[in-house]
Amino acid sequence: MADTDPKADLQLSLQAARDALLWKLDGLSEYEVRRPLTPTATNLLGLVKHLIGCETRYLGDAFGRPFAEPLPWLEGPAAAEPNADMWATADESREDIVRLYGRACAHSDATVAAFALDDLGHVPHWPEGRAEVSLHRALVHLHAETHRHAGHADIVRELVDGAAGLRPGSNRLAPGDRGWWEAYRRRVEDAAREAQGRE
Repeated sequence: MADTDPKADLQLSLQAARDALLWKLDGLSEYEVRRPLTPTATNLLGLVKHLIGCETRYLGDAFGRPFAEPLPWLEGPAAAEPNADMWATADESREDIVRLYGRACAHSDATVAAFALDDLGHVPHWPEGRAEVSLHRALVHLHAETHRHAGHADIVRELVDGAAGLRPGSNRLAPGDRGWWEAYRRRVEDAAREAQGRE
């Protein structure tokens, strides 16, 4: 069995989630990447913007390595607005947010390179008794957070234009054309209604 490096394994999986999230924006208009598609206004560009804060807090601030660029939605007057990090204003360009996310990820990667997995940091907004964290715990937390939001992006992108899957050319979905999927969806809906009728 080959030796594995837990830090490298976590980073590889984290990067896969980062990449999956970003490709969900490919080929969409400004409206489509910003369009709120759930009752809580979940949108693709907002998910990226939110994760900028996650990267900079958990693998930056927590280890004494503050991100050098200002994040107005997390600091100052804009931070007082609920969910300011979950959507992009008309003045915030997609390109700027995506590039900022890339720089935040690079900053996080530099933190991971500079510390050992058992080195300790501090997450001030976590409850007392849990706020002191190892790099390993912070990396696992960011890993889970990014994969969770990449999953949200999967659903939102499918609602925008039907595109689904982990990455371009590898969707791992059952083979089928539009007609097959419509019939499949009807079967699932029929089963749900039948089950409801038994209550």
